[in-house]
Amino acid sequence: MNDASSLLPALAAAVADRLQRRGWMLATAESCTGGLIAAACTELAGSSAWFERGFITYSNEAKAEAIGVDVALLAAHGAVSEPVVRAMTQGAITHARAQVALAVTGIAGPTGGSPDKPVGTVWFGWSVGGVVRTERRRFDGDRATVRAATAQHSLQTLALLLADAET
Repeated sequence: MNDASSLLPALAAAVADRLQRRGWMLATAESCTGGLIAAACTELAGSSAWFERGFITYSNEAKAEAIGVDVALLAAHGAVSEPVVRAMTQGAITHARAQVALAVTGIAGPTGGSPDKPVGTVWFGWSVGGVVRTERRRFDGDRATVRAATAQHSLQTLALLLADAET
């Protein structure tokens, strides 16, 4: 297990604690992580009290069909883009019974990169308190490292956003 994935249980527990204090549920929409974030969440006993559902929307068709991402957005910007991760985040909220969502879409590699979107490029989206925030990151390393770093950053940032929502 690499360093990033070894942190996932503690990060998921921090998210769980903050969600439960508010009585909120979480939904995830994952592309490049293929369910790794949802798996980290549901590894915790009692996660059904705060984890509502996870969407694995690996293909563009899945993004459109499962969570309502507009195919025109996908065609215009590509799956790994700010408009698409924003739509994934909003789609997770719309298609779940959750008050909080996180979404990730990226290029885990080793192939699939381009000069403007190199391997390791990931877009993140979070919806907390009705506000959607997005961020772009690039991670170095092999496929497993990029996926684990993506899961870690998504949960770490969500824990911080939930803490901010408490104040």
